[in-house]
Amino acid sequence: MGIIKVKNIRVYAYHGCLLEEGKIGSDYQVDLSVKANLKKSAETDELDDTVDYVHLNRIIKEEMAIRTKLLETIASKILDRILFEIPLVSSVKVKVSKLNPPIGGNVEMVSIVMKRKR
Repeated sequence: MGIIKVKNIRVYAYHGCLLEEGKIGSDYQVDLSVKANLKKSAETDELDDTVDYVHLNRIIKEEMAIRTKLLETIASKILDRILFEIPLVSSVKVKVSKLNPPIGGNVEMVSIVMKRKR
């Protein structure tokens, strides 16, 4: 087994419960960790034998482009897609953070972390 991490994926998106958040948008950060058997790819040196982090990044960007009210919803959709589209992945953990959230205070970010496995 091995772990592939993709950290600090920056996305501008329009999530949130407030109407203004859907119009103005906000900066988000996504961190991802997937567990998979990387033994074969280490031996063959072939992209087809591993988890392509370009594919992971594309899933995140596409899901972040679909407006939702809650970070939990975004995270769940990302987890579902990764497990559906990439059979080599045995488990996945995602952290979705909204930077400078509009919550009436000086808050750097709010984050949620969710995990899923086969």
